[in-house]
Amino acid sequence: MPEDFDALNRVMDGRYSCRGFRPEPVPEEVTRRIVETAGKAASWCNAQPWRVVVTQGDETERFRSALLEEVAGGKPGPDLAWPEDYPGVYGERRRTCGYQLYSAVGIDRKDRAARAEQAMRNFHLFDAPHVAIVHSEAKLGAYGAHDCGEFVLGFMLAATAQGVATVAQASVAGYADFIRGHFGLDDSRMVLCAISFGYEDPDHPANAFRTERAKVRELLDLRG
Repeated sequence: MPEDFDALNRVMDGRYSCRGFRPEPVPEEVTRRIVETAGKAASWCNAQPWRVVVTQGDETERFRSALLEEVAGGKPGPDLAWPEDYPGVYGERRRTCGYQLYSAVGIDRKDRAARAEQAMRNFHLFDAPHVAIVHSEAKLGAYGAHDCGEFVLGFMLAATAQGVATVAQASVAGYADFIRGHFGLDDSRMVLCAISFGYEDPDHPANAFRTERAKVRELLDLRG
């Protein structure tokens, strides 16, 4: 129905990567509804490989502190290899996003120290009261990771529809061994993504910009 399409578009338009959160927690029932909705995502052979650890209260603070300590003394080792490069337009979009963020928070793009400090905000979880760790069965490989991508999108859209802000973070998932140890996950679980979430701080300067979207003509190759 057109009304459903319009509603979906409003939610898609409303989702963005929040980088400044208020401290008040999301009610547990709202979190459960978000995960329940995200769990309706499609998956290869209906495997539904996604599992998610969600922290709240003191658990978030314990994880945040331990993560910062790990980052200070360790090296990242993601389960899912990060891109080797961002060629062409992909690199242009990446740089534009970075410059937009630096501009919003008042960082000169040549100020390497300030840029590094801003990057560390990832591991503070942008002060979010919650973080979700999405993990999959490692033996499912790329297909399990693909399926979990659908779950991540479902999570973020469901959260947006509930008035909850999110930011997906590959940087946090880069410390996969630490995350497995901290949460007692089995070695067979592949850590794919972190999603920090909570209620946005509308006055935080990092939340003042929105990334551009590619035009349909750049995405669609319509044949016949």
